[in-house]
Amino acid sequence: MFYESLIFADRADAGRKLANAIQKEEFADPVVMALPRGGVPVAFEVAAILGAPLELLIVRKIGAPGHAEFGLGALVDGDEPELVLNAEAMRMVRPAEAYVAEETERQRAELRRRRALYLGDRPRISPKGRNIIIVDDGIATGGTAKAAVQALRQAGAAALMLAVPVAPPSAIASLRSKVDRIVCLATPEPFHAVSIYYDDFEQTTDAEVIALLKRAGAA
Repeated sequence: MFYESLIFADRADAGRKLANAIQKEEFADPVVMALPRGGVPVAFEVAAILGAPLELLIVRKIGAPGHAEFGLGALVDGDEPELVLNAEAMRMVRPAEAYVAEETERQRAELRRRRALYLGDRPRISPKGRNIIIVDDGIATGGTAKAAVQALRQAGAAALMLAVPVAPPSAIASLRSKVDRIVCLATPEPFHAVSIYYDDFEQTTDAEVIALLKRAGAA
């Protein structure tokens, strides 16, 4: 489902608009999984309106040697964190196996740290056999979303919906065949950056993430 280009007041506004669109889809008994940190305020509103549980889906990039911003793949949080490698990037860079193993272990430790920070000892909601809605505040290239989708498929999710307020048409096209549903409210062309489609796009803090997750858990 796609909508004409629009501007969101902030992430909460985007989340409410996104939830209204998702309600028109037939997607029963979902679990809403937020990509932190910016996806959490959006997903909080979605989960609240749908009456669905809210879970985090932490994704950590595996950067190339000496070029951390160039992703070789990603480690996706789960009962057993899933390593998703980009075959093309791996062919281009040809990193040593020892490097990939070391970087993966470093990001595994960061996953554990962030989950403990955000959720404490709260039990993880398993995606196995569940309908999952993956929520972020927007997509630029789609790399993180692709890694999340692949990991959730491997973890046994029953069906996957990707729901975002804004994304470039090219990213949506590349993801369409990988999920069961896509809800995107704005697909502007040309696309410049997620931030310009928000009046308020201040960085989401750890404290805000923790507070929203506590509210969702209490609800």
